[in-house]
Amino acid sequence: MANPLAGEVEIFLDGRAYVAKLTLGALAGLEAELGAESMIALVERFEGGRFSSRDVMAVLVAGLRAGGWPGGMAELAAAELRGGPVAAAHAAAALLARAFRIEGT
Repeated sequence: MANPLAGEVEIFLDGRAYVAKLTLGALAGLEAELGAESMIALVERFEGGRFSSRDVMAVLVAGLRAGGWPGGMAELAAAELRGGPVAAAHAAAALLARAFRIEGT
């Protein structure tokens, strides 16, 4: 079970629950992977609804891998994600929001 206060999000792949979180290392890799000027620029893409499906998948893979999942982009693309594309976008947005959450807010 995911702990939102620790920045975690629960993601179901092929009927199995995984905990995802964006660590500093995951964020750095994500920034490079997506060619974002900064993480703030990536967050602004999500907030403005200008994100792509590739952005969503990259955020999910980064979070899942930081949570211990051994897969990558190909494995995520082949998996059945509970809730489909809408749930994927919500999970990616939650990962980003929780990664930048300030304690006590």
